[in-house]
This record gives sequence, structure tokens and C-alpha cells, in this order.
Amino acid sequence: MNDTTTPPNLPDRLSIDPRSPYHIAAVFEHEVGIKFNDKERLDVEEYCISEGWIKVAAGKALDRKGKPLMIKVKGKVEAFYR
Repeated sequence: MNDTTTPPNLPDRLSIDPRSPYHIAAVFEHEVGIKFNDKERLDVEEYCISEGWIKVAAGKALDRKGKPLMIKVKGKVEAFYR
């Protein structure tokens, strides 16, 4: 696969939830990776580079709407295209 289109710049804050105001569909046309404290994470739901946090699901707990409960973890965040 020889993709000639360049991916858009990664935003400072991004969410995988399509209902979020921080969801940018054009970014998800390419595979995005997140490094948190120099270790690659595959379970990130949302991140913010400037504030230094990620949101991940808190186990199997669900809220009243059936969405997973999120916890915010602080540290060094890096986003990149794979």
C-alpha cells in the first residue's frame, strides 16, 4: 500500500468518542499511537498533550448510559502515526 496523502497534524487533544467535541474523523483515517510515560498504550480513549493526561476505561464498570467509566491518568503523553 503506497499512501500518497499526508496525514493531518495530530491535535493537542483527541477523543475516540464520535460525540465528543474533540473527535476529529480525518485523524482516524490513519492509525494513531499513544506513548504514555515512554510506554505505548493501546487502551487510550482520550488524551491531552499540553495538560499531560490520558483517559482510560476503569475496569468493566459502566455508567448509567452503558458507556465505560473513565479515569484520568497524568504523565508524559506523546501521540504519533504508526
